[in-house]
Amino acid sequence: MISKTSEAMALQHIIERLDKFKPRQRWWRRWVKRSAVALILRELNDHIEVLMIKRADREGDPWSGHMAFPGGRMDRDDVTGLRTAIRETEEETGIYLEKAGHCIGRLSDIVSRPHSGRRPMVVTPYVFKLHTAVSIQANHEVAEAVWIPLSFLMDPSQRDTMEWRRGKLAMTLPCYHFGKRRIWGMSLKMLDELLSLV
Repeated sequence: MISKTSEAMALQHIIERLDKFKPRQRWWRRWVKRSAVALILRELNDHIEVLMIKRADREGDPWSGHMAFPGGRMDRDDVTGLRTAIRETEEETGIYLEKAGHCIGRLSDIVSRPHSGRRPMVVTPYVFKLHTAVSIQANHEVAEAVWIPLSFLMDPSQRDTMEWRRGKLAMTLPCYHFGKRRIWGMSLKMLDELLSLV
């Protein structure tokens, strides 16, 4: 477990590392469906937290009920993935990132499967730091919003495994259990890359 002082220093280190970080970008992403998400960091009582949401249960949604970050699919009117992350975050949580915080960098593109169709979808994560307190007003797509301490995610003893099954295929995958919430998959990949900058 890291101390609160070390945690605050870790945030500054993340900001500095993100400034120099060269994320992997899929050169072919302009020809496939794209999404963007926001990893929102806040300082509270000398420690750092990241916002996650639990997606509402929806029939036909492959990420139904999963822990995730605010975000969604890019619209035609979105000029950039950053604009998508800001717009979707406001729609899902009521947080207007252009007023409440600022983008401190982005992480590597992740290839995922879309809701429909056979072509892949590229998800781009953007990292934000809040500079003012916010209240969350979740919409119908969000079952729950929770702030997770960075110290929890940086504690190796909190790392766990889970069994993932699809048909006859079974795999043991890494995860976190934060209370009754399970963090795994794409969200965990994003967190791992973020924490690797510490």
